[in-house]
Amino acid sequence: MEAGLFQVRETRKQSSGVFMHLGINQRGELHVGDPVRARVDGARRQSTALNHSATHLMHAALRNVLGEHVQQKGSLVSVDRLRFDFSHYEPLSHQQLQEIERLVNREIRANHTVETRIMSLEDAKRSGAMALFGEKYANQVRVLRIGDFSVELCGGTHVRAAGDIGLFKIVSEQGVASGVRRIEAVTGEQAYDWLASDEERMIRIADLLKSGRDDLEHKVAQLVERNRRLERELDQLKGKLASSQGSDLVSQALQLDGFKLLVAHLEGADPKGLRELLDQLKNKLGSAVILLATVSGGKVSLAAGVTQDLTQRFSAGNLVRHVAEQVGGKGGGRADMAQAGGSDPAGLPAALASVEPWIGQQT
Repeated sequence: MEAGLFQVRETRKQSSGVFMHLGINQRGELHVGDPVRARVDGARRQSTALNHSATHLMHAALRNVLGEHVQQKGSLVSVDRLRFDFSHYEPLSHQQLQEIERLVNREIRANHTVETRIMSLEDAKRSGAMALFGEKYANQVRVLRIGDFSVELCGGTHVRAAGDIGLFKIVSEQGVASGVRRIEAVTGEQAYDWLASDEERMIRIADLLKSGRDDLEHKVAQLVERNRRLERELDQLKGKLASSQGSDLVSQALQLDGFKLLVAHLEGADPKGLRELLDQLKNKLGSAVILLATVSGGKVSLAAGVTQDLTQRFSAGNLVRHVAEQVGGKGGGRADMAQAGGSDPAGLPAALASVEPWIGQQT
């Protein structure tokens, strides 16, 4: 009768050659000298084996597609996925990723028997087996061969035939360090689930667009073009609105000693349109100093302008910096035009009120 249950979570090989099993005692007690019976989680082991064998095929495919400079820099084989780090100098293109997938799945369909042999390290190298750079190997090594496509030194768990993997799908590719890329992929049932989920997303998008799957690309292209056209029309309308605002703002300008000063907070204005409006106002006001502000998304946008005849007396860069510092920001620019931003809209009224005194201090 079983007196306890110990779940192994990790196995480590000690320097003495002894293997230590680490885990959690889930039931009962264990004592030194107690007899134990080891049981392997077959489903978990099989899923891990699929990902491990697929890693070998992918390594060979990477070298085939990218070149023999590809070397393994790290690897993770788990129950639900595989992760492989390798040396390469640039991101992989969509076409390269497709070719890697095609080669791996071709070898899976070929269903070569996965062969393992124990041989001397020298014999293994002569057979063309790949070894990890910097790894220390014993005199006797285990060589794993999958057809003529992949031959590597490996002591891990693998499938009996490549066809057991079923399906291989790359799900991500990214850089993790200088000259090191990372691919994550899924196999078997996880690969099927990933594709099924992708199919569901495609169906939902088609439903949203009221389109069939075959027409989906054309429908999306139409929407993108329509969106671009609407954006152009919106920009034109914003330009007309800015022009009309400019006419209204002209009457708000203060007449000072030989020039006009305009300070305005434009409610709901597009931050990108401030510069265009500034240029219009400079043309309409003649000799002038102008400071425009708007708030969008909790951020303050500022634009300052000084007509050319006044740039010896006033600097738009200094003016916009003076205001920006009071709204939690910074900025600057040329003497005739400058822009800035800030993160404190609450400070804007006082900042705008300080412009006229600041002008007085410059003369």
